Amino acid sequence: MACLLEAPLRISVLSEVTATSRHYVDRLFDPDPQNVLQGVIDMKNAVIGNNKQKANLIVLGAVPRLLYLLQQSSSSLELRTECAVVLGSLAMGTENNIKSLVDCHIIPALLQGSLFCIFACLRCLRTVFISPVTPVQLLYTDPTVIPHLMSLLSRSQHTQEYITQIFAHCCKVAHTTLCALHITYAFIQKYKGNVIMFFLAYENAQVSMTLVNVLVDGEQLSQVFVRMMQRDKPIEMQLTAAKCLTYMCRAGAIRTDDNCIVLKTLPCLVRMCSKERLLEERVEGAETLAYLMEPDVELQRIASVTDHLVSMLADYFKYPSSVSAITDIKRYVDFKSGCNQLRQAAFKLYASLGSNDEDIRKKITETENMMDRIVSGLSESSIKVRLAAVRCLHSLSRSVQQLRTSFHDHAVWKPLMKLLQNAPDEVLVMASSTLCNLLLEFSPSKEPILDSGVIELLCSLTQSDSPALRVNGIWALMNMAFQADQKVKVEIVRALGTEQLFRLLSDPDTNVLMKTLGLLRNLLSTRPHIDQIMSSHGKQIMQAVTLILEGEHSIEVKEQTLCILANIADGNAAKELIMTNDDMLQKIKYYMGHSNVKLQLAATFCISNLIWNEEDGSQERQDKLKDMGFVDILHKLTQASDPNLCDRAKTAMQQYLA
Repeated sequence: MACLLEAPLRISVLSEVTATSRHYVDRLFDPDPQNVLQGVIDMKNAVIGNNKQKANLIVLGAVPRLLYLLQQSSSSLELRTECAVVLGSLAMGTENNIKSLVDCHIIPALLQGSLFCIFACLRCLRTVFISPVTPVQLLYTDPTVIPHLMSLLSRSQHTQEYITQIFAHCCKVAHTTLCALHITYAFIQKYKGNVIMFFLAYENAQVSMTLVNVLVDGEQLSQVFVRMMQRDKPIEMQLTAAKCLTYMCRAGAIRTDDNCIVLKTLPCLVRMCSKERLLEERVEGAETLAYLMEPDVELQRIASVTDHLVSMLADYFKYPSSVSAITDIKRYVDFKSGCNQLRQAAFKLYASLGSNDEDIRKKITETENMMDRIVSGLSESSIKVRLAAVRCLHSLSRSVQQLRTSFHDHAVWKPLMKLLQNAPDEVLVMASSTLCNLLLEFSPSKEPILDSGVIELLCSLTQSDSPALRVNGIWALMNMAFQADQKVKVEIVRALGTEQLFRLLSDPDTNVLMKTLGLLRNLLSTRPHIDQIMSSHGKQIMQAVTLILEGEHSIEVKEQTLCILANIADGNAAKELIMTNDDMLQKIKYYMGHSNVKLQLAATFCISNLIWNEEDGSQERQDKLKDMGFVDILHKLTQASDPNLCDRAKTAMQQYLA
């Protein structure tokens, strides 16, 4: 009975809601233009901050009528403007609202409307275009759109802001290089040296190379930006010019050791991190600096000793301070949001600073309460802060010293394990990557992590649709298996399951395959472990090895596979799985004569293990391999130009002479 009553109840509620919204739409069709205008104004007031009302009006068909009124030449300028304002408000609702607006062809209508009510139409266009659900192709499939928007740039500061935000978003999306180039040339032609073109260089080498060669009144564009970073220039100009040069540098158009980067851009961005700067300037400065030096260890070293940057960043965790509070209160800054933005920026910059240099990592961890702040950040409600905190932890986890000291003292593995239980994929990827480092043999955290039941969690990661998570899951298991006791190895094989293990050995992602081979190699180490695992799974492992050696794989993959075969050959009983498989012996013989030295070395190592004199049955194995022509190959390899291969072949030959 309850189920039967449920549907009519919902219909009743929906009817009541839509009835309260219907009169707004009905008034759009009033024959009196003044009544229509008042109806649009009332609709505008009704939808502000009310997502339910926005959804109702879209369902009731308000959008087509508003677009019609916007495009009619008989509509007054005031009516057109109010229609554009309402459409902009509807666009600020949910992503479904945006989809509905795009489906109603709002973009062509707004572009046409921008000829009359420029400000309102551009603001609405900006809202639509920066949404992730809007196809950016709509910007550049029509060749008239970009020139039209370019023509509106000089109207006001607001038009510049909205149009550049539209271009910025569209140029950051993949496959828009031609669009970016089109915009770049337009900017160069119309606004030589204007800093609003900085976003075009973001991760776009082609555009960056175009910009770096631009001359403005005979001066290189990069030097124009250098002048804009002088201390007497407005802060906004300094920061934007620094971003221009940062993006061009990261795209490869400017060298990281160029003076305009080392002596101008980097110091300018460090200045922006000072507590005297406004909140958004500190955030933007830190995040841009982190991006600038992320791949370059020398820039990281320079930054770490510039204006006490490492200790300066500690102030980001003390917001609001007496200095910042007064300024930001006057600007109605949301303190909770401000705290999160600053902490996120600080964690990002610390992560970038400490990604390579051991001394910098030590300096970071010795900064006041730094490890406590990272641990606290891992459990923050803000996903962005959590992600930045785990990035920072990952950067520091590359240090053997920190793994043995700070990480152990603060038991960082506990909040990290908690983070892995329930988090978005981007957080999971970074957290699991950090866990890989904590599971290295020399890490004191390895044992308590093992005791926490992490194996099941890691095995579940190997089944993820995300290649990065599969890699990290198998990588962590590989580290765990290194020099582990037999109990741990058996538990890994049990939890992972043979089906999943061999599924990973055929994974299309090479990184997953390489880490799986690494895991198998670590599992098959020490003779008792080799014999125990091969007695249970030898047939499947030998099949997997055969498939890889016969397949179209890289040298690195085949080398790792031959190393696994060499480990099997080191087992007491396991080596018979090779000796009784003539097809496998022929494959080893083939790789001993391969043109790649790495493969020759691995294959020769395998034969060396098979014929080792001190083991039972060695004479029979030597005789069989001699009859198959292996001695002749070894003799040739003793003359090899590679010293390692030559020595390995001589060591093997000595087993026959002993």
